[in-house]
Amino acid sequence: MNLNKALDKKVFKIIRQSFQEIGNNGYVIGGYVRDYIIGRIKETKYIDIFTIGDVILLAKLVSKKIEGRIRISRRFGTAFLKLKYENKEIKFLGDQIEKDALEEDQKRRDFTINSLAIGLNVNDLGQLIDPFNGFQDLKDKIIRTPLDPNPTYLEYPLRMIRALSLGSKLKFRIEKSSFYSIKKNINRISIVPIKRIMEEFHKILLSDQPSKWIRLLYVAGLLSILLPEVTDLQGIEEKDGYRHKDNFFHTIEVVDNVSRKSSSLWLRWAALLHDIGKKITKKYLPKIGWSFHYHEFVGSNMIPKIFKRLKLGMQMRYVQKIVRYSSRPVSLGDDQTTDSALRRFIFDAGKELEDLMLLCKSDITTKNVMKKRQYKDNFTLVSLKVKKLEEKDRLRNWKSPLSGRDIMNLFKIQPCKEVGLIKKSLKTAILEGEISNEFDAAYKFILRKGEELGLVNMLICVVR
Repeated sequence: MNLNKALDKKVFKIIRQSFQEIGNNGYVIGGYVRDYIIGRIKETKYIDIFTIGDVILLAKLVSKKIEGRIRISRRFGTAFLKLKYENKEIKFLGDQIEKDALEEDQKRRDFTINSLAIGLNVNDLGQLIDPFNGFQDLKDKIIRTPLDPNPTYLEYPLRMIRALSLGSKLKFRIEKSSFYSIKKNINRISIVPIKRIMEEFHKILLSDQPSKWIRLLYVAGLLSILLPEVTDLQGIEEKDGYRHKDNFFHTIEVVDNVSRKSSSLWLRWAALLHDIGKKITKKYLPKIGWSFHYHEFVGSNMIPKIFKRLKLGMQMRYVQKIVRYSSRPVSLGDDQTTDSALRRFIFDAGKELEDLMLLCKSDITTKNVMKKRQYKDNFTLVSLKVKKLEEKDRLRNWKSPLSGRDIMNLFKIQPCKEVGLIKKSLKTAILEGEISNEFDAAYKFILRKGEELGLVNMLICVVR
């Protein structure tokens, strides 16, 4: 098969010329070839060039011709060249002696679809070099290792989760024997730095249908190593005719629901962790059924430990907040819910209000048609009330109409507990709807409150 069109880019012409100048043979290999064949070339960020000859000399020569910034690693005989255009990075690697070096490199590749190479030489220009049937695996949409998967995963355990993340990206399936080897060697994942594992896990979480691949992580045994708090939710318990849903499969369905509406990685994390408190709070109440009271609060308190273990750090407070309030909108669906309760919810949700409402809506997974309609009607009611109040009172990202310094200036006092009491009272009055969220109303309220507290009422102008 000839793939000359894959080499139409100017950079390949420069690389071929450089080969000829120094007498090297070379090939483009890996993800670029794969993505060209399946029509994803715009998404390719890297171009791997394999050469038989002096790889450092080649990289330097190409670097001069395209004015790229070069980073060389002589220890491993590789050189990295970052191009200034198209936001791609070229990696040069190779062997100066071995004639069979190309096939050896292809053997060491993670998967057959990443072992494909295209010749850049006069005698094989544009020719596809495919000793492990990677092209057929692309057609069949299969993730498979070039050699026996057992020693491959034993030696390179990161490739176990890499197989799943690549499958989620390309919508390919994992070859049966390869998946069996992943299950067999899963404990080897312990030697892989957790940050590298999380990079691949995030690719899965950001895929179009995360549940499919999270389920495979679960079946393989990897999810229970990474997130036992999530896998502990699996299972259904029945007592006296009362049963609860399988909260693990409910959780990954919620992740999918969120993913259809949002590309936010951290909202998807919140969806994945939103029910982890149910394992601890589960309780059977005779003649009533199963209860998970306060599971949101318990779950949110579990998140710092999880983030520390997985070295996530970023956005922990955001995920905690979303999990803590994840059931709050549901409790506001009653017709008797007061505007005060809704104001407090809007205030507490702050800038995360839309994300919180999306998670709440996504949490409706019941297969009972009547219940589903009821839940959705309640959610719609809450959404309309929240929208109406937010437009009226502007409570999201709320900032007090008067600051603590304004209060001190007003009463000519130094920092003291009375300032805090007045600020708290003002906030409560606004949230309870006693006064409007405006300067004039807040000013008058503070005057009255100051008099109640016995403060000297020596007014000065407040700088607005």
